[in-house]
Amino acid sequence: MNKLDRIVFDARRAAEEREKGYRERALKIYPWICGRCTREFIHTNLRELTVHHRDHNHHNNPTDGSNWELLCLYCHDNEHQKQIEAADGRLVGASTGHVATHSPFADLKAMLIPKERK
Repeated sequence: MNKLDRIVFDARRAAEEREKGYRERALKIYPWICGRCTREFIHTNLRELTVHHRDHNHHNNPTDGSNWELLCLYCHDNEHQKQIEAADGRLVGASTGHVATHSPFADLKAMLIPKERK
């Protein structure tokens, strides 16, 4: 086997090994869309789409993908942050006592009415 044949053979074998992994299986099963923010992915940014284990057990990889969901990096980080906060006893989304009082669209309707009608 010459050097080029060996490189091609090794590349194909490596690709087959990767396809056996749960990420490749999940990418074949599910559309390339984040399950939280619905951002769509293509080949050029697919590396930003991750597989999240719904039960947080990375060893639980059923072949039907029922324990997986595809999440973008940001939503995946947010999901794990919620898990950390829950474990710490902090309530996810709990109020910190600070309430926004500014309403940027409060007078929007009046701003949209033409001046001659006012």
